[in-house]
Amino acid sequence: MLEILHEDNHVIVVNKKASDIVQADKTQDRTLGDDVKDYIKEKYDKPGAVFLGVVHRLDRPTSGALVFARTSKGLTRLNEQFRERNTKKTYWAIVEKEPKEKTGTLVHFLKKNEKQNKSYASLEETPGSKRASLEYKLIDKSDKYFLLEVELHTGRHHQIRSQLSTIGCIIKGDVKYGAKRSNPDGSISLHARYLEINHPTTKELIKITAPVPNEPIWKFFEERN
Repeated sequence: MLEILHEDNHVIVVNKKASDIVQADKTQDRTLGDDVKDYIKEKYDKPGAVFLGVVHRLDRPTSGALVFARTSKGLTRLNEQFRERNTKKTYWAIVEKEPKEKTGTLVHFLKKNEKQNKSYASLEETPGSKRASLEYKLIDKSDKYFLLEVELHTGRHHQIRSQLSTIGCIIKGDVKYGAKRSNPDGSISLHARYLEINHPTTKELIKITAPVPNEPIWKFFEERN
């Protein structure tokens, strides 16, 4: 079942589950976009093909707020917003180790390795690398894990995963970036928690909070924050 966080004539925002894939890839698994199209077709009794534009992406093992456009006008204007960074995206990340500083700004240069589907972070610019910047703050802790709130300044491949692992704060379940073990469901404990966008036609500010996955560690942190 889809969890719809916002819906109008131009925009639909869904709470993506960690198992959902946003766009078709080599696995040829059914996409979240396919499910949203079916939902729109059935709800509004639409004949023929349903238009749905992918505005941004979340890694497959990541959960949280994901925006789709229901019209071509909406897609064009939302794409521009995301490209110009006129949005606010805040993530929650459960990490294995407490950061040395409770708050901080991380700036690295990320280089993607296509074969490994992994990004490597360095402090110095190297050929083919892209500047990546984010802010984080420690907002809670349990007996074993630490909850960071992360705000992105740039949108690079695996940015949060790579940058946090570089400072020793590996995301729970993210074996690719050094986690001790995987999560049972194949997810990583990274969730797109808050999102702010301007509506593509009315310009009204849309604020979204995506409920966390239904897992004990996530619920523990959600109830306290």
